[in-house]
Amino acid sequence: MAASRVNLGFRMWMPNMPMILLHASHATASTPAQAIFRILPRMTKHEVKEYLTKIYNLPVVQVRTQNYLGKRMRIIGKRQVVYAKRPDYKKAFVTFDSSLADTGLGSRVPGMEGNDIEE
Repeated sequence: MAASRVNLGFRMWMPNMPMILLHASHATASTPAQAIFRILPRMTKHEVKEYLTKIYNLPVVQVRTQNYLGKRMRIIGKRQVVYAKRPDYKKAFVTFDSSLADTGLGSRVPGMEGNDIEE
């Protein structure tokens, strides 16, 4: 029985790295646009920058990160005390290029109900 060959002509890498947008601020005259993401602790600054530039075509200038330990909890029951811990996480503070003035929050999406009001 012959082994089947997989067509390796077109391979696409789809990231398995969730990034949750926590906060974003528009650019002003003195500060560029910035965003804060919650990311996995194993992600690096370089991976965050590549993720945003290659997938979303965003002009990233700087990425700063902070590690956070998950909250430790003591759950008191009727017969015993159980100790638990929330998972650790990391925050990424991303600064964009001055060409990106608006982060897109609150923008109008054409075709959506309620957005078709004429001004």
